Amino acid sequence: MSVITTQRVGDILVIISDNPPVNALGHAVRAGLAAAISEAAGDDGIKAVVIRCDGRTFFAGADITEFGKPPLAPSLPDVVDAIEQCPKPVVAAIHGTALGGGLEVALGCHYRIVVPSARLGLPEVKLGLLPGAGGTQRLPRVAGVADALSMIVTGDPVDAARAMEIGLVDRLAGADTLAEDAIAFARDVAARAGHPVSSLRTDRIAEAANHPQVFDKFIAENARRLKGFDAPKACVEAVRAAVDRPFDEGIRLERELFMKLVSGTQSKAMRHLFFAERQAAKIDGIPADTPMIDIARVGILGAGTMGGGIAMNFLSAGLPVTLVEREQAALDRGVATIRKNYERTAARGRMTAEQVEAAMVLLTPTLAYEDLADCDLVIEAVFELMEIKKEVFRRLDAIVKPGAILASNTSYLDIDEMAAETKRPEAVVGLHFFSPANIMRLLEVVRGARTSPSVLKTVMALAKKIGKIAVVSGVCPGFIGNRMLRPRQTEAQKLLLEGASPWEVDVALTEFGFPMGPFQMADLAGLDLGWTAEGSTSSTIREVLCERGRRGQKTGSGFYDYDDNRRGSPSPETEAIIAEFAAKSGAPQRKFSTDEIRERLLYPMINEGAKILEEGMAQRASDIDIVWLNGYGWPAFTGGPMFWADTIGLKTVLDGLERQADALGPDFTVSALLRRKADAGENFN
Repeated sequence: MSVITTQRVGDILVIISDNPPVNALGHAVRAGLAAAISEAAGDDGIKAVVIRCDGRTFFAGADITEFGKPPLAPSLPDVVDAIEQCPKPVVAAIHGTALGGGLEVALGCHYRIVVPSARLGLPEVKLGLLPGAGGTQRLPRVAGVADALSMIVTGDPVDAARAMEIGLVDRLAGADTLAEDAIAFARDVAARAGHPVSSLRTDRIAEAANHPQVFDKFIAENARRLKGFDAPKACVEAVRAAVDRPFDEGIRLERELFMKLVSGTQSKAMRHLFFAERQAAKIDGIPADTPMIDIARVGILGAGTMGGGIAMNFLSAGLPVTLVEREQAALDRGVATIRKNYERTAARGRMTAEQVEAAMVLLTPTLAYEDLADCDLVIEAVFELMEIKKEVFRRLDAIVKPGAILASNTSYLDIDEMAAETKRPEAVVGLHFFSPANIMRLLEVVRGARTSPSVLKTVMALAKKIGKIAVVSGVCPGFIGNRMLRPRQTEAQKLLLEGASPWEVDVALTEFGFPMGPFQMADLAGLDLGWTAEGSTSSTIREVLCERGRRGQKTGSGFYDYDDNRRGSPSPETEAIIAEFAAKSGAPQRKFSTDEIRERLLYPMINEGAKILEEGMAQRASDIDIVWLNGYGWPAFTGGPMFWADTIGLKTVLDGLERQADALGPDFTVSALLRRKADAGENFN
């Protein structure tokens, strides 16, 4: 069956795409569209054309599986041009999403009609690309330069109402009557003299032509977002060309920029992450027919920062939550924080007051463990101490109904040890949320030795429902993310004793693309996490900083000194403390280059990732990349730690580790998997 079919409705030709799941613009679709437009152009009985899609969405973009393969005619730019040049008016009838190439097809049409729930966008920048079928040239001419810049450079879509407001669409259809309304609209426009051609319009770019500083202003306002990324800068350059150059010249520049990006390492890295995120949801050893457990109510034990944040995920997804604390004051604080977070979101326009109340009404705060009895999933978020965790699991096992899942939010501890305290080890799983749990997208799902396939499949599906990216880890200290973080932190501390300053270490990572370095991160989290004055022994730099009241941003000083706006600057006091410890350690002092600091911090992480793969603690190298991208701020344009290692070459990593062997110490060992792959010229991914 052809993916493109046509229907005549009187003097209207309706072109229909049916290419599940998202009507991607692969070769068969492009060829079918071109043929159908040619049919309409050559038939005197046809007065107008409607292009619409069956299934759940309008064209949701190009078929990115074709990237890197020999191109097959007709190209998408040629198809869009053919649509625009059709002598009969062409109406795009949009439901679901019109994304990337899908919106470029719609921009080639002369009119656009959408259902109220539709979303339209050009997200190519999120794959390290720019729109390559005229989107950077047509969108500014249709919707104006300011909105085009925002949509193209951020990649974020707009809803139907906003699309109407900026002139991107011409008419709203009924929610269930798009096909009929589009035909009626086509008859209406067929009776008009002439029709608008996006590439010929100049009315929406005239203001920017007179005030070209709009581009510099946009770059300045989005400097942090653009930093390190090639594609957003290319997007700005292409949109500027829509204002400064004739359409044909702008299209040529767009094509040049697209080809440069698509062959570059950044786009390859970001396309890797696109596929890696989808691959992460696939679980080894789980039969397709494995039944899932119905989760109708969730219990959370602990109403602190983590427990409250975890609860919000389920409340926002419409799931009732029972929240348990030991003391009324702590429970009240937890509930108040949840409400405050929701109200802050509403104040920013991201929720309505009604949605806030709808979420809060699903929350049942209580001091009674017994109120967890009817929950289908209970997640403990209590203090990170094994004896406390074991006691919690013994109590939950006795109270919570049979068949329910018992989960721990531990970031480091052994799930199997907790499961052994229950009569249902097959129902125990780790659900490691990242702080702030209501915002961070990553969820490490820790698969215990006896975790059942049903439990694992259920929590992976539930993760998707609450908007998380779930990655499966085996049971090992720190799982995937924190296990790899440990060698980085160890080397960062050692570098301080060898002559590097905290700010030199941090700059080496922020210039690499991290949002902050290890010492900035420590100050933000608070240096006194896990520290007490009574137990302090002045034996580490961190302890002495805490003893002197330098406990991070919240106290105005930590590794850095902070002003009233929490802007950090190098601290002479911290330098003096470090110098004392360095003198006591006897470590030789020297200067470090940025490259050497990165080698010391990042290569041991790659090595630990290789060990995680060796031991089967991660299913695939790309899962490790997803963890570090979404949980720890690894720069997306490098593709994650394991992809970055592939990019620079595993032999480069191995040579660097061997060069640093003395500094890394006698306990450091090179992963056998890393050595084998490096020697064979292979990659992780």
